[in-house]
Amino acid sequence: MKKFDFIIIGGGIIGLFIARELKNRFPSQKIAILEKEKDVSLHASGRNSGVLHAGFYYTADSFKAQFTRDGNMFFRNFCKENKLSINHCGKLVIATNESEVAGLYELKKRGDNNGIDLAWVDEGEINEIDPNAKSYGKGLYSKNTATIDPTQISQFLKRELRAKGVDFYLDTQFRNYKNGLIETNKGNFSAGYIINSSGLYADKIARKFGLSQNYVLIPFKVIYLKHTGKEKPVKTNIYPVPNLANPFLGVHFTVTVDGTVKIGPTAIPAFWRENYKGLSRFKISEFFETIGYESKLFCANSFGFRRLALEEIKKYKRSHLINLASKMVKALDPKGFAEWSRPGIRAQLLDIRTLKLVQDFVFESDDKSFHLLNAVSPAFTCAEPISRFVVEKIGGQTSL
Repeated sequence: MKKFDFIIIGGGIIGLFIARELKNRFPSQKIAILEKEKDVSLHASGRNSGVLHAGFYYTADSFKAQFTRDGNMFFRNFCKENKLSINHCGKLVIATNESEVAGLYELKKRGDNNGIDLAWVDEGEINEIDPNAKSYGKGLYSKNTATIDPTQISQFLKRELRAKGVDFYLDTQFRNYKNGLIETNKGNFSAGYIINSSGLYADKIARKFGLSQNYVLIPFKVIYLKHTGKEKPVKTNIYPVPNLANPFLGVHFTVTVDGTVKIGPTAIPAFWRENYKGLSRFKISEFFETIGYESKLFCANSFGFRRLALEEIKKYKRSHLINLASKMVKALDPKGFAEWSRPGIRAQLLDIRTLKLVQDFVFESDDKSFHLLNAVSPAFTCAEPISRFVVEKIGGQTSL
C-alpha cells in the first residue's frame, strides 16, 4: 500500500501545475502523480500547437476568460525567468467579408470586458504586421498572443517537481476507486485527497466517485498541415472570425515556437478516445459509446453538428484545408504544405441532457476528490491559474 496526502491522476500540464501549487503551499505534504503513459504530457498537453492565447474569445463571466488572461501573463514571465522558449509572434484576427465584421466587434467587446490588450488595425497596419495577410478592411491584433514549447515546459516542471519531492508513478493506469483506495496495474494507492486531471478519461474516472453523471467526453481529431517550403508564408498567427456558437476556432495559420508555420486544425469527430492513427488503441466499448452519442448529435443536428461533421471530414483532403487557409492571405503556394502534423485528440465535454458541447471548464468535487471534466483548449494557457483555483477549493474542503 502506497499512502500519500495528495494523489493527482494524470500527468498532463494541469496535473503538473496542480502538484506544483500543492507543494508550494503545503511543502511537508506527500504528493504523487499517477500517469498511465511512460512519460508526462504525451496526449493533449504534448500534442497541441503551443499557442499562448490572450483571452478575448470568451465572455468575461467564464472561467476561460479569467484563466486565459492570467495564464498568458504567467507564461510570458515564467518562460523569461526560466529561459524557456517563447515566440512573441502575436495574432491577427481578420474578417474576409462584410458579414464577419460584426464578429470582430463582438471579440473586441469581449476583450475589453476581460481587460485584454486587443487593438483595431486597418489594412495599412495589417500589412505592416504581416504583408501577406488579407482582410476585409479591418482586423484585430493581439500582441500578447505567443507560442511556447509544451514538451519543454512539461519536462521542466517534471524535473522541478521531482527535486521538490513529488513522486511520479509512470506506466501506472487507474483501474478503479473502491473502499477509499485507488486500484491500478501497479497496486493500490491511498490518499487523503485525490485530484482527477486525466484529460480524455476524466469523465470515466469521475463516475467511479459518483460524479460526472450528466457529462460524457466526445473525442475530436486534430491535425495540422506543416509548411516545409523555403519561404514562410506568414510572420504572425492569422485567425478567421470564429463561429462563437461552437468551441472551435476555424482553420488558421500558426507560427510555432521554432518558427514553423502550420495551417489547421481539423476538428473531425473521432471514433474512440485515442483514435490517433489506424486501429491503434482501439477499444470496442469506447467505439460504441462514441458512435452512439455522435449518431444522436447527427440526427438531432444539435449546435449544427451535422454540418460541422461533414465540413470537418472534408479537411482530410489537403487541397481543401489549403483552400480554406488561402482566404486569409494574398498568396499561398500549395506545394509548400506537404507534411501532416502528429494527430491530437480534443476531448470535448458533452452535456447529455441538452446534447450540447460545453463551452467552459467544468469542475466537480466531493469531500475526498476534485475532478476537472472539460480541460479543453485553451487549457494549456490556463494551467497555472487553474491549479491555483483548484488548490484554493481543496483548501476549503480539507483541514490543511
